[in-house]
Amino acid sequence: MDQKHSLMILNPGHFHAALTLRERHPLIDDDVHVFAEDGPDVDQFVHLVHAFNNRPVDPTRWTLYVYRGADFLEKMLSRRPGEMVVVAGRNNKKLECIHLLHGQGLHVLGDKPWLIDSAQLELLKGVTATAPLAMDIMTERHELTNRLQKAFASQPSVFGDFRIERDKPAIAIRSVHHLHKTVNRQPLRRPAWYFDTEQQGEGVTDVTTHLVDLAQWMTGDTVPFRFERDVKALSACQWGTAVPRELFSCITGLDDFPAFLHDRVRNGQLQYLCNAALSYELRGLPVEIETLWDLDEPPGGGDLHHAILRGTRSDLIVDQGPGTQFVPTLSIQPVERSKGYAEALGDAVDQMRNQFPGLGVEAAGTGFRVTIPPALRTTHEQHFAVVLQDFLTYIDEGRWPASLGPDLETKYSLLAQALDLCHRGAPVAPTRTSSNTQL
Repeated sequence: MDQKHSLMILNPGHFHAALTLRERHPLIDDDVHVFAEDGPDVDQFVHLVHAFNNRPVDPTRWTLYVYRGADFLEKMLSRRPGEMVVVAGRNNKKLECIHLLHGQGLHVLGDKPWLIDSAQLELLKGVTATAPLAMDIMTERHELTNRLQKAFASQPSVFGDFRIERDKPAIAIRSVHHLHKTVNRQPLRRPAWYFDTEQQGEGVTDVTTHLVDLAQWMTGDTVPFRFERDVKALSACQWGTAVPRELFSCITGLDDFPAFLHDRVRNGQLQYLCNAALSYELRGLPVEIETLWDLDEPPGGGDLHHAILRGTRSDLIVDQGPGTQFVPTLSIQPVERSKGYAEALGDAVDQMRNQFPGLGVEAAGTGFRVTIPPALRTTHEQHFAVVLQDFLTYIDEGRWPASLGPDLETKYSLLAQALDLCHRGAPVAPTRTSSNTQL
């Protein structure tokens, strides 16, 4: 393609806005147009993009043209220097902005979550029903062990069908993130509004979005998901993490909690409603999801993740934590280990090497461990460039999967109903204070 796309960034408030620019992209012009209200949010965005430009290895070459002002949205629409826009900022107005931009004929790549209030659902349905392209940033689909887990689940000789048991879910995913963390080898500075659930959203609608998406992606086929038909028996609860004043200051750079958070401060700690658990049936498969937020990253590590798909022939288990040196791993636990099963697994790995060069498998305890060459692995920060590539490909081809809109609507309909269940008095677990969660 000779002509490059011009990219616009709308009021960046989350570091994910900058991560879309972590890698230089051959289909995007190096001139990037930013429209934002003036303040520390856009300052942090500019700082991180400049860090990408100035890094010693594979630096980017972005030139930022930044408009600062309260009328940033009006200026973007009047000047319109590009045909696509990245939206990654405060979540309370995000879907309203996406709906407006989409209605103006712009392609929109929006960070999750798109909604934090079930009343916003009608706006979302308007966005997903028609062109232009509106897509959310689902990076977890591009984590290699998740891709491999999905690939093995499609191998009947290895996985069989999903196993339905009375006391265990067919799909269980648990994820732990950290409020105080490192991005691009620097401590991440979060804005104070990030801790305001009226702007950022509650636990049900944050990282939980990724895990609900993974369950759909792992089990989906050519038939688009429909919430009313495919989601049953939903239950949900959420609870808080206590954030001490000292750590809040370290994360935000502020000396104290701002006034808009005072009603949630108890004994010098902010009660941040960020954790959630969901249980439901997805096309008849029992699913359990839990997302947790701890305070600090564990020494030598980062986020923790544990996901299991239970099959009639084996369980496929992705694990990332202290036991794996925080490197995501995939293990396969046969229901019945035999020579025949080992041979079938070896044949399946051989077939997968065209897509995953160098892939292997080795015995480990009563099961097997999938061996992954370093060349195949990518980081979470790199996955944003892959999502952007998919987005650009769909735009250039002028078409995208027919399931994209319905699946997105199903995901957020599920989250909206889960949020309503919590607000109607679903059980709330006690606020957590531990920063050493084990999976």
